[in-house]
Amino acid sequence: MIQTLRVPREETSLRERTTNMLRTAILDGVFAPGQKLSERELCESLDVSRPCLREALQHLQAEGLITIVPHKGPEVTSISVPEVRDIYEVRASLESLAGRGFALHATAAQKAALRAKLDDLAQLGDDGAMRLTLKNQFYDILIDGCGNLVAGQMLKQLNNRVTVLRRISMSQPGRLPQTLQELDAIVAAIEQGDADTAARLCEAHVKKAAESVLRSIEAEAA
Repeated sequence: MIQTLRVPREETSLRERTTNMLRTAILDGVFAPGQKLSERELCESLDVSRPCLREALQHLQAEGLITIVPHKGPEVTSISVPEVRDIYEVRASLESLAGRGFALHATAAQKAALRAKLDDLAQLGDDGAMRLTLKNQFYDILIDGCGNLVAGQMLKQLNNRVTVLRRISMSQPGRLPQTLQELDAIVAAIEQGDADTAARLCEAHVKKAAESVLRSIEAEAA
């Protein structure tokens, strides 16, 4: 007979809320890459205990958003130029698969939802946070309808780090109109059932985003 296991629901909920709040703060740019975090200040701000905070930080460390530096404490993870290249190389291959799969397997409703989300993005004003949210929602639809569970799961695992980089890319002057043109071409290929073109355009879109991010990082370093 299996022994009854009980999870303290209130504590679990508090840890989850703490993790979610910190994750959102990092992804929204409240905490910048490389920024050192004070456990004492975070505990006071979030009104949580240090053990609760540390569990949340460990979870975010596993997601690649937090780095625990020995004898120094937590800081927001910085992504090096080689890591950026690696992330976008993997993302390009995975999104190419997702675009091809979506063109082949997505339902009419999913294709309509993808077009509607792109329209929302195109009509949005100068709201960087909402722009990032809509772009992530666009990719959620693409992943859910691609018919490849493994590619979808891997893209979702990359999503947090990609979101940090996506903010950099989309904030570059002139990048948003290019992004909208690239996404429109992808959606048009999908609507036409042209899986090969959708795959090629998805890969090209990611490579353009990588170029934008790398230019920004290298300019800032210079």
